[in-house]
Amino acid sequence: MGIHRLNHAVLYVSNLDRSVAFYRDVLGFRPVAMTPDGFRGAAFLQAPDSTNDHDLGLFEIGAAAGRSQAGRATVGLYHLAWELDTLDELAATAERLAAAGALVGTSDHGTTKSLYGQDPDGLEFEIVWIVPADLLDDEALAARKRIGRLDLDRERRRYGGQTRGGVGISIPA
Repeated sequence: MGIHRLNHAVLYVSNLDRSVAFYRDVLGFRPVAMTPDGFRGAAFLQAPDSTNDHDLGLFEIGAAAGRSQAGRATVGLYHLAWELDTLDELAATAERLAAAGALVGTSDHGTTKSLYGQDPDGLEFEIVWIVPADLLDDEALAARKRIGRLDLDRERRRYGGQTRGGVGISIPA
């Protein structure tokens, strides 16, 4: 089975309108009109620049639903990771997440530079920039064995804010 990428994720949410607003206003997803006729309580969204039919499906289960406890009190998915093209995009996304009170962490994994956010239901996601294969060096490769503090300004000076990430790794060269 040759997997090439994650096509879409489907999440259960407590309030559909609130979740759609979050993914639209904070992360730039756009609603896609594909909910089956007569079906209520669902929305489908596409990420900016995506070529997928949809990247996110949201299904409302109601206000009585509690926040996600996966990894704290229940088994479940920890997070999904969405890849951005540039470190400048990663920095802008960090600002939007922080302004929304949704940025819960950052990390430098050597070959990846990551933001961690939570949606209104506490579902966690990662936004990542991947060091291009032609820029990988011993320092970046060795740093995969630790989780360091992300210094986006340093990384933009090192790799360039507009350098397209993932070339040769997640994007065929």
